Amino acid sequence: MTNASVREFKMPDVGEGLTEAEILKWYVQPGDTVTDGQVVCEVETAKAAVELPIPYNGVVRELHFPEGTTVDVGTSIIAVDVSGGAAPAAEEAPAPVAEPAAAPAEQSAKPEAEPATGSGRQPVLVGYGVATSATRRRPRKAAPEVFAQQAAATAVQAELNGHTPAPATAPASPVGQPVADGRLRPLAKPPVRKLAKDLGVDLATVTPTGPDGIITREDVHAAVAATPASAVPAPAAPAATPAVPAPTPAPVSYDTARETRIPVKGVRKATAAAMVGSAFTAPHVTEFVTVDVTRTMKLVEELKQDKEFTGLRVSPLLLIAKALLVAIRRNPEVNASWDEAAQEIVVKHYVNLGIAAATPRGLIVPNIKDAHAKTLPQLAESLGELVSTAREGRTSPSAMQNGTVTITNVGVFGVDTGTPILNPGESAILAVGAIKLQPWVHKGKVKPRQVTTLALSFDHRLVDGELGSKVLADVAAILEQPKRLISWA
Repeated sequence: MTNASVREFKMPDVGEGLTEAEILKWYVQPGDTVTDGQVVCEVETAKAAVELPIPYNGVVRELHFPEGTTVDVGTSIIAVDVSGGAAPAAEEAPAPVAEPAAAPAEQSAKPEAEPATGSGRQPVLVGYGVATSATRRRPRKAAPEVFAQQAAATAVQAELNGHTPAPATAPASPVGQPVADGRLRPLAKPPVRKLAKDLGVDLATVTPTGPDGIITREDVHAAVAATPASAVPAPAAPAATPAVPAPTPAPVSYDTARETRIPVKGVRKATAAAMVGSAFTAPHVTEFVTVDVTRTMKLVEELKQDKEFTGLRVSPLLLIAKALLVAIRRNPEVNASWDEAAQEIVVKHYVNLGIAAATPRGLIVPNIKDAHAKTLPQLAESLGELVSTAREGRTSPSAMQNGTVTITNVGVFGVDTGTPILNPGESAILAVGAIKLQPWVHKGKVKPRQVTTLALSFDHRLVDGELGSKVLADVAAILEQPKRLISWA
């Protein structure tokens, strides 16, 4: 084995401008055979979870970092020996592939392959799958003799590398990604894999119903329902090697533990840095207003019955978002950012409306691009997609960039209001409190009305008190009299 035959796969910039990522899980081990496009690990950046495909064929020589390690972009994370490392598909069929193997001298002269350019592949976000390769291979065959040849070849190669693979068993279905022992890894998104793990379901036993043989949440629940209660496996005993701490710790007994330490990484680390930077850079001012939203709540119920909103999720947040967009249109100077280097205020003539979302990985703020140009049904559709994508952990890094104004709905937790911190680079953020039935003076009489409290934080460097007050007053006026959406739009 020569150095020229070993390729180093480096941690790519899976977002735009990200500097590090944490290795969540390795799908391969030293001695395993990998093929071009095969997912070898899952990493978590400050913005999303990403599965990384390897851009060449070969045998894994070394994993440079264990799971749970945070690695800088550009650092090699896995070494693969490509000398004689033919893809399994090439062993199964003598048909020529699109790109012939190069001579050793030519291989050593080629620049080191990069995941983003060397193979035409881009590291893909969780849930989107691996990008289509320029070299198409025939589907893997499940014939017993072919499988036996693959298992024998893998075992010999593993012994040469000092690794003993687990006994191989013939795959039950040709749908999935090949792994080192010849089996096929069931296709499922990370949230579905986590669900299966929590419920003690082996994905290899689940019948997929999703497109292209992907296992869905419904498939996992169906497998649980079809399994007798006595057959459900008990939770596994704790492993000898401690697992990577989860972002949210399990409740601990105060009788057995005095404190718990959680490493600051991933989304939590990025959120902390962003909030500290925002709080100590932009002088925050927060104003509050309590408003009667009874008419808005009635309009929400009416829109749910409207044909234009069939299949769309209509909620108070939809009308609050539209009210904010109208207020920005009436007061465009609030939709701006502060350019410290140029000492300029940059007024944006578009609105990328951010919606703060609490996810299992932490708080993220994806935004609806060009929300100002959308009709109410279009805004409802975009809002529904944003929320569902965030909950499933499939929000892309680009969806969380270039926001201009943000809404955070603390009311879903029963909270009256708060003093939100600006998303970095934005000028304002609107907090929406819980909508509650309260006594309210209406037409000279005290009546029970639907009431909420709004809080608007803004950057006092570029938004004066008068401008901030006008924006908040406009939002409140629209929610009190929703017909202003027509007259003011």
